[in-house]
Amino acid sequence: MNKVKVNSDVELKDRLVAINRVTKVTKGGRTFTFAAIVVVGDGNGVIGWGLGKAGEVTAAIAKGVESAKKNLVKVPVLNGTIPHEMEVSFGGAQVFLKPAAKGTGLVAGGAMRAVLESVGITDVLSKSKGSSNPHNLVKATILALSKMRDARSVAHDRGISMDKVFNG
Repeated sequence: MNKVKVNSDVELKDRLVAINRVTKVTKGGRTFTFAAIVVVGDGNGVIGWGLGKAGEVTAAIAKGVESAKKNLVKVPVLNGTIPHEMEVSFGGAQVFLKPAAKGTGLVAGGAMRAVLESVGITDVLSKSKGSSNPHNLVKATILALSKMRDARSVAHDRGISMDKVFNG
């Protein structure tokens, strides 16, 4: 995983994926708390997710955003799509991502769509198999994106110059 440090010049946009209301029943009555899953991204290959829990929705979202900014990863985005196919599972959620031609659009639903839009991907085909739990879907999607490798990084790992690749 390519961890990224947060800079003040990078404009991160936050996106709410899901809110869960949790009720704790005590002898004094019911206590409501909220858990918010938030995704932040710059729309140019940087993505992070966070979970915030608080007594109010706005406070939970703010905590989630702060948590998301602490674990950002860099993802290769090539012409608005991903470099190659990837299938990853996290918990009960299984995610399949496939690159798509320009103009196809974002074929993804729910939690996966929020992650892919935040990272700046505009054309991709995806399928969620197994659990539809937004916690695990977000984690599986970010794991799949962080495992992606573009041609430049593969060539670098193999000790090949990109000039040799393109010029023979």
